[in-house]
Amino acid sequence: MTVDPNAATQSWPSPEPQRGPGAARYLVPALVAAAVAVALGAYGKVHDPAGTAFNLAGFSSTGAVKSWLATAAFFFALVQLASALMVYGRLPGPSWSATLHRWSGRAAFLLAVPVAVHCLYALGFQSYESRVLWHSLLGCFFFGVFSAKMLLLRSERLPGWLLPIVGGLVFTALTILWLTSALWFFRTFGVTT
Repeated sequence: MTVDPNAATQSWPSPEPQRGPGAARYLVPALVAAAVAVALGAYGKVHDPAGTAFNLAGFSSTGAVKSWLATAAFFFALVQLASALMVYGRLPGPSWSATLHRWSGRAAFLLAVPVAVHCLYALGFQSYESRVLWHSLLGCFFFGVFSAKMLLLRSERLPGWLLPIVGGLVFTALTILWLTSALWFFRTFGVTT
């Protein structure tokens, strides 16, 4: 057997370059977000508003119920923000910051769902003034971007900036929703139950 002296210098085909995550990994959550937002908006626009969806004993009106539930959801969103800053090392925090982040997010979402159901079923998508139009648009956007965030959480090897950006969009949408609904209600009708 003879050995080719040039064999060591021959160039072998290089393996395929390692690719990062494909664009589809980000496109699917974005498409789901858009579909959720558009579906909620379309349903809210074509649905004949019922005027009321629920009321809880001890509250004076459905507006008061919705405002207090939204305020509780906003409180847990603030906990989410603080715990996210702890998880990402921007604030000092306990070892259970990640658990606090997960559970406060679950609580915020569970409190926001009956508010959204009331808004969609009882009021629908409305645009008779700018505050109401922004509230309707951001309500649809919130649930769309929340859906995208939940899908992205299951993805591996995400860029480090992506979840904070999407989480920031969720937080910002919920903040503006609270400002255009619960805070408006409390300022208009007073802080009552």
